[in-house]
This record gives sequence, C-alpha cells and structure tokens, in this order.
Amino acid sequence: MIKNDLQFYDLNADKWWDEDAKIYALYHLNKPRFEFFDRYVSNWQGLKALDVGCGGGFSCEFMAKRGVIVSGIDRSQPCIETARKHAAKSCFEIDYRCGVAETMPYPDNTFDVVICVDVLEHVDNLSRVIAEISRILKPNGLFFFDTINRNFKSRLVMIWLMENILGEISKGVHDWNKFIKPNELIELLDKNGFTNVQIKGFDLFGEMWRLNFDNYRKYKTTKTFDVIINDNISINYIGKAIKN
Repeated sequence: MIKNDLQFYDLNADKWWDEDAKIYALYHLNKPRFEFFDRYVSNWQGLKALDVGCGGGFSCEFMAKRGVIVSGIDRSQPCIETARKHAAKSCFEIDYRCGVAETMPYPDNTFDVVICVDVLEHVDNLSRVIAEISRILKPNGLFFFDTINRNFKSRLVMIWLMENILGEISKGVHDWNKFIKPNELIELLDKNGFTNVQIKGFDLFGEMWRLNFDNYRKYKTTKTFDVIINDNISINYIGKAIKN
C-alpha cells in the first residue's frame, strides 16, 4: 500500500465543499484553529496571509471573511480549481496558485502571516519548507501550524484506528514515518530564524485515545469534533512562531 498517498486529494477535489463528504469535516477545524491563532493576532483586517497546502480553500475563505488579503498554494491542481470556483461563487478575491511548498513563487518578505495546517506531515522536504516559509514571511511575521506527533500513540490512533479500523481517513493518506516530533520542528524553526515558538495540544479526539468513543460517536452524527486546545501534544499539536 502506498503511504502518504496525496492522490487522494486530487480524486476528492470536487468534494471539498460537499457537506456530506468526509473531507468536509476539515472545514469545522477552522473555528478552533483560529481561536488559537487569535491569541496572537488582535486584528486580521488588511493583513497579507498565505495558506500553504490550501486544499479546496477552507482556511483561505475563513480569513477572507475577516478582511485578510489572502493567497493560497497547493500541489493539487484539481484542488486549486475547486478553490478558485468556490471563491468566485462566494465573491472572494483570493490569489490561488498551484505549486509545492519547497519552492514557492513569492518574493522574500511578502506575507504578514503564513499558515500551514494538516500539511507539514505530508511534504517531501520539511527542512526546505520551513526555510521557504521563513523566506517569504516579513520580519516579525507570524507562522501558524498544526501537525501530528510521531510516537506509538499517534500510530495507534491516526493509522491503526482512524485509517485501518474506522475508515474515517482514507488508507494510505498518512505515513507515520513522516509525522513530526515537536522538538524536531522546534529545532528546524530555530535554525531558520524563528523565535517565540509556542506549541499546544490540538486535541481532535477528546478522550478517544483512552478508548472513550463519545467524541467519535458525536462525529458520526454531526460530522464535527469537539476540539480542545490543551497541553496534551501526544497526537496532534498546534503552534505559532515569529520570524526574526
């Protein structure tokens, strides 16, 4: 079986905004993500922001509604086409481009904010991606991210449970070996001129990892998770860093 199979996103590109599709569950992560991001941004109006790995445009449109000057980049051309169509339908002017995070088509010091969610664990060269994000951020620019820790618990929940047993994530989308320990990411951020790194747990499953399935049962009926920002970084974690 292919691991880190990103063809999934090409094949499901037309389903991003379908509320009955599994991929639409990602839409509901915007609210808790930006509740965390808002701790560090008092006013988004007029900021220039880039979403790296923007998919069908969930986070881009969330920011556009707040008056952000938004750009989005993704390696999947079908996803970019879906994002462009939906932005036009929603009357948002968003600069969408197809490209990879390792070599982004933006000048140095372009953005006030870069966000990268559900993406770092999929890229080909993490070190190069962090260097690129540093390059395109303005001095004192903010980098917001979330990703998945690499340990036994994340393998158990994200691969064995969510992919192989429950089928809530398509088999092969993740490669456990590409998950990122927080200390590894912090080291890369430090090497690329970032400071003031803050990392918190982005608890998508509540107590699921303790074999309490209440939140999963709720997801099955409502297609939303009760996401909690806490100190438990054992599976998913969220963070911010400031470029020097």
